[in-house]
Amino acid sequence: MSFLPKAELLTLEELDRMCSSFISLGVEKLRITGGEPLVRKGIMTFFDSISRHLRSGALKELTLTTNGSQLRKYARDLAACGVRRINVSLDTLDAAKFAQITRWGRLAQVLDGIEAAKEAGLRVKINVVALKGFNEDELFGLVDWCAQEDHDLTFIEVMPMGDLGNEDRLDQYWSMRDLRARLFERFTLTDLAERSGGPARYVRLEETGQKIGFITPLTHNFCESCNRVRLTCTGELYMCLGQEDMADLRAPLRASAEDGLLENAIRAAIARKPKGHDFDYSRQKVDGQMTRHMSHTGG
Repeated sequence: MSFLPKAELLTLEELDRMCSSFISLGVEKLRITGGEPLVRKGIMTFFDSISRHLRSGALKELTLTTNGSQLRKYARDLAACGVRRINVSLDTLDAAKFAQITRWGRLAQVLDGIEAAKEAGLRVKINVVALKGFNEDELFGLVDWCAQEDHDLTFIEVMPMGDLGNEDRLDQYWSMRDLRARLFERFTLTDLAERSGGPARYVRLEETGQKIGFITPLTHNFCESCNRVRLTCTGELYMCLGQEDMADLRAPLRASAEDGLLENAIRAAIARKPKGHDFDYSRQKVDGQMTRHMSHTGG
């Protein structure tokens, strides 16, 4: 792994100022993600500081996506900062496969962290990337485990980002259409009108009552309802996960102690938010391939 020079990273104070500018312009939800956000030194000072916007009412929700490895340490502190729910990325409940796909591999540590989150009163949603030939055989096991533990569950189609070669991505692509058909073999699925402002579409499994989400960047382009942008740790704002266009917000942030330059740059970037992405596996090749790794933009 190669790491960025520290000077390129936004400090926690700069991240606070950046997020506060977005909030002042009307953003009501912040999701802190990574990589793994909880490994950053001093990260709880950021959560503690940004929570002032929850108390003022300007921010409606502060949440995070995590691999769960640090939750035993931080779950109670997160709850104290006003975090009410979290997403945990977990593609398998098999310890050996978990070690293989994560490269660090302590499934027991993650499961303990999820338990700590529950103890702290955090609502947990499990995010599973659907991978053909990897976790197909765990579909019902994952559903049953989430029902037993009272976790929400969302399945995500694998996206053609830079983490793997094109051929690997194509081989691993498991469409939500097929996955949903598999679920229908065992469960009655009722479509829900619920929307989170993000890309997921939800169903209820009538036999268990649990809510299942599907994120379908390939099977169904959800761009018309997307209201999200992503800010990297170096101050790059990506208006679409599936486009290379980005805006440098670090320069205007550091150019002035006043927020006028930064806010103008944010407005100009949002005006360029595209109508859609170009992900497409339908022709048995990967179109819309992003050279950028998923960890660069954030999960």
